[in-house]
Amino acid sequence: MGVNEIREAILNKKTALGIEFGSTRIKAVLVDDTFTPIASGGYTWENRLENGIWTYSLDDIWKGIQASYQDMAKDVQEKYGVEITGLGALGISAMMHGYMPFNKEGELMVPFRTWRNNITGEASARLLELFNYNIPQRWSIAHLYQAILNGEEHVKDIDYIATLDAYVHWKLTGKRVVGIGSASGMFPIDIETKDYNASMLEKFEALTAPYGFPWKIRDILPKCLLAGEDAGCLTEEGARLLDVSGKLQAGVPLCPPEGDAGTGMVATNSVKQRTGNTSAGTSAFSMVVLEKDLSRPYTEIDMVTTPDGALVAMAHSNNCTTDLNSWVGLFKEFSQAMGMEVDMDKLYGTLYHKAMEGDADCGGLLSYCYFSGEHMTGFEEGRPLFVKSPESRFNLANFMRTHLYTSIAAMCVGLNILFEKEDVKLDRLMGHGGLFKTAGVGQQILADAVNAPVSVMSTAGEGGAWGIALLASYLINREEGEALEDFLDKKVFAGNEGTTLEPTPEGVAGYRVFMENYMKGLGIERAAVESGIW
Repeated sequence: MGVNEIREAILNKKTALGIEFGSTRIKAVLVDDTFTPIASGGYTWENRLENGIWTYSLDDIWKGIQASYQDMAKDVQEKYGVEITGLGALGISAMMHGYMPFNKEGELMVPFRTWRNNITGEASARLLELFNYNIPQRWSIAHLYQAILNGEEHVKDIDYIATLDAYVHWKLTGKRVVGIGSASGMFPIDIETKDYNASMLEKFEALTAPYGFPWKIRDILPKCLLAGEDAGCLTEEGARLLDVSGKLQAGVPLCPPEGDAGTGMVATNSVKQRTGNTSAGTSAFSMVVLEKDLSRPYTEIDMVTTPDGALVAMAHSNNCTTDLNSWVGLFKEFSQAMGMEVDMDKLYGTLYHKAMEGDADCGGLLSYCYFSGEHMTGFEEGRPLFVKSPESRFNLANFMRTHLYTSIAAMCVGLNILFEKEDVKLDRLMGHGGLFKTAGVGQQILADAVNAPVSVMSTAGEGGAWGIALLASYLINREEGEALEDFLDKKVFAGNEGTTLEPTPEGVAGYRVFMENYMKGLGIERAAVESGIW
């Protein structure tokens, strides 16, 4: 579409806006009625460790979404010479999981406990035994039950529990609802009923009955919705919260809020069975849409759903590129000390491509990128760590390759269970996120790590904000009875298969050696955590 056509689409509200709260960036992406991104905005933020809890404040949340929206609106003004007063549809997405409990006055009673906290081990283990279903420490129900076990005062006053996406949606619309994909990170889902598992709700109510709380679990969870279902409209109050300029009009329909896992599946056209996607940024996770349930629960595998309710196995690691980014920052500092100004994109590209010159097994170097705890390998706390022996082949290429390898290593612990123990099959694995921005590097490393072809689309850089924009567009543009996978296949991704890289024999063998060393070396990481030095 040309500038004039896009301008008309904006003025006629033939647009959909997706806003996603990522770990380090809040991004807004506006699409037209051909599902093409036409404007974007962003805001950089960072979680804080306060009193042992990884959190973001409510002020952070609203300052961030408002700045992201204004940045997008400015982009529209500069490109097309018009102001946004309305939208065709809107969607909110955010990091999955976590714990936000509110009282009847709508007040958040404890600081937002994000996915990054590994503080619910006792609750997670007890609920696994009760449900015979893996309950990861990040899940909302694990946080709630841990708060009960801890005897936390606020629990008796809970009126509503939300994820970040459900909270923002609630404030914009007044509706206590959540998309099924995000809901599946709060409480187990029954794939047949497309709702919270009724028998497990009953078991939890029986478990907590002796405490005498005035609430029931089913009443304090948001209502579970499927992609395409009505999730309310932007209220006058919500419009002012989002657009502080006062130009955006109320009445915009919203799609069900979703987690970043669901929007990643949509953004990579990975909602069909035997498809999967890997998101690699601050954290790393792979989603594989299953043909059948797993034979048993695994603590390393989360069972979640697509935004339309299909069963998904999720291998999630808390840590990915944070440590890698800090090393790149060190090289930037060195360059500046030498009197050189280096463009960050060029610096990343140079170092990433240098890594591909390294030994396939990283020359005996070893690294752990554990900025926070890592449930995949049993760590409640983390210590970033780089290790080499006197015999290691220590050079820049192997150094960078090691940090790229370790970024996805914890996630691969879970993937190996799916492929080796459950014989899960994949027709297509899509990559997206910061690790894949340098063409051919992260993509090849992932292909070698999982021994399967990996594809990256040209739209991968748009990420989950584009994914939630597509879900908003699906709300208003789908045909009667049109399934989400058909909408994506035929209307959004028709003809866009991306670029695909096959695994290489030497890369597969090298990554296998690295993983063997990685697992053997976990004792070094354990000693670093327990040393008491930091």
